[in-house]
Amino acid sequence: MEWYLNVVRYNYANANGRASRKEYWMFALFNLLFLIAAYIVDYLLGTSPWIYVLYGLAIFVPSITVSIRRLHDIGKSGWWLWIGVIPFIGAIWFLVLVCTDGTPGANSYGPSPKAA
Repeated sequence: MEWYLNVVRYNYANANGRASRKEYWMFALFNLLFLIAAYIVDYLLGTSPWIYVLYGLAIFVPSITVSIRRLHDIGKSGWWLWIGVIPFIGAIWFLVLVCTDGTPGANSYGPSPKAA
């Protein structure tokens, strides 16, 4: 939960620097859990899909920026995020990129998040 809160609180719209695999995947896990919870609450209250959509809109920017920082960790530009636009193969390639271990030590995007 701490990783999720760090992304949302301190790096809401910050695409500078690097994000470790752990930070990225913990954010993704809690984001998925909150999306499921929002969907369930919407269903129970009969407000479908308002809470789900509002949460999705609120978390859109942090999702993009943590993905960009994750790409920075492996030495790629944030523009590589657009690879996901390519149907099927783009999503698989993006998954490979975010699962790849970051470059050791500092790179052009900053110091290694593992060193911190």
